[in-house]
Amino acid sequence: MRMSLLRWRGWLAGLWAGVVGCVGLVAAPSLFAVLERQQAGLVAARLFRIDAYLGLALAVVLILLERQVAARQAEQGRGSPMSTELVLVFGVLFCVVAGYFALQPMMEQARAGQGPWSFGTLHAVSSVFFLLKGLLLLALSWRCAPR
Repeated sequence: MRMSLLRWRGWLAGLWAGVVGCVGLVAAPSLFAVLERQQAGLVAARLFRIDAYLGLALAVVLILLERQVAARQAEQGRGSPMSTELVLVFGVLFCVVAGYFALQPMMEQARAGQGPWSFGTLHAVSSVFFLLKGLLLLALSWRCAPR
């Protein structure tokens, strides 16, 4: 197997985990510490939008890389075409889609006083998806690290 595939998947997984950590642990809390709530919310929403679209792009790239790596390992009798790393990438992709693209429109409705759910409830669920995404990315990065 070409070593460059393994390096790329590890590098991208680590980079993605770092982006998620910076957005969730540094940027968003800092915004609410220095800006008024409404402005901080607007900037944070923009950061999470960028994170979501970046996540879609990185998920597609990692799925393509992982499929090649898993297929080559399966051909050599060292695994399955559906590797643990591929399952982790699909889990992260699910968190991106559910946590941002499904919940964000519902959060906008709740902010406008519409829909059955409160903004706080939807924000909490979205936060859980974001945390789970970060944890799955850490696990993926760990598994992709050279041994």
